[in-house]
Amino acid sequence: MRSTRCSPPTTRVTLPDAGPESGTGGAERGESAHFRALESLYAAAPINQLFDSVLEIPEAGIARIRFTLDERYFHAAGAAHGTSYFKMLDDAAFYAANSLVTDRFLLTTAFNLLLTKPLKEGPVIAEGRWISGQRRVFVAEARLIDATGEEAARGTGTFMRSRIPLAGLAGYRPAA
Repeated sequence: MRSTRCSPPTTRVTLPDAGPESGTGGAERGESAHFRALESLYAAAPINQLFDSVLEIPEAGIARIRFTLDERYFHAAGAAHGTSYFKMLDDAAFYAANSLVTDRFLLTTAFNLLLTKPLKEGPVIAEGRWISGQRRVFVAEARLIDATGEEAARGTGTFMRSRIPLAGLAGYRPAA
């Protein structure tokens, strides 16, 4: 007979292995250091040089990307092209999920979008939130909030652990 759990899932974060710098005085450690390293990884990704955006991970399972849209991201009818929606929704959900995994880079395996409002020029916030999964496959959702505070889109994705160690990626480094 299989046992089933009826209690809600808990947020679990695997802490990074202690390295040679773990004995230093003011250095961030554990969960916070992992979040700062992921923020650094986001900033270092070449694709993000094309977007005026900043990632913030305030806590495990939550990610926010603040970005500004302008006409460079518009389609012929004068609103943001769907690639901008996908990019920010996927990134926010991805980093919310990867905030729970300290050893491996996650990969997006599926992502569904619901576009509900055209986005025009101005600031937008992508809010990502982990939903479920703790071992191999993670589910996270994200939404886009425009300058008026209205939701313009939402998406849900699945993310799988890769074989790529986070520590081996050049951009993955805690703030100094």
